[in-house]
Amino acid sequence: MQQRNDNNRSNNDRNYGRGRNDRRRQQPQEEPEFKERLVAVNRVTKVVKGGRNFRFSALVVIGDQKGKVGAGMGKAAEIPEAIRKAREAAKKNMITVSMVGTTIPHETIGRFGTAKVMLLPAPVGAGVIAGGPARAVLELAGVKDIFTKSIGTSNPTNVVKATMAGLDELKTVEEIAALRGKTVEEIIG
Repeated sequence: MQQRNDNNRSNNDRNYGRGRNDRRRQQPQEEPEFKERLVAVNRVTKVVKGGRNFRFSALVVIGDQKGKVGAGMGKAAEIPEAIRKAREAAKKNMITVSMVGTTIPHETIGRFGTAKVMLLPAPVGAGVIAGGPARAVLELAGVKDIFTKSIGTSNPTNVVKATMAGLDELKTVEEIAALRGKTVEEIIG
């Protein structure tokens, strides 16, 4: 009698919790629409009457690698919450990058504060020649071939914002022709 109850219990244990978890495993995992990269996490201290308050600020860049990219900052008492807030801020600050093939249409300099990022078009196969923060923005924007040079401060926040400003200034020949009310041949020729 005792043995039969143990067998029943083990069968029940095996069946326990099957329904919900199995359905979750069977559903195909859908790809998130944006890829994200954590660029920097800083510990921020605020001195108050009772001591120090510690918080964390996070800088996140998101993009679809097809011409849309955004950057945002978030601050919270815990790192995962700061990253979540930064991701939400980045979604609100999305820009569309004008590209010609795998590179940018012309050279430009993005400025933010004392940070300057020079963006130069590169031939196919050159790759992304860029340092940390600028590389994160360019790769998530979908730019495959580009030369960059960061001038001035190396503060990741300012470098990311300067890179975003530079990418936002880019315009293709077609866009300029449409703004001027001319044809592409009139602009080029």
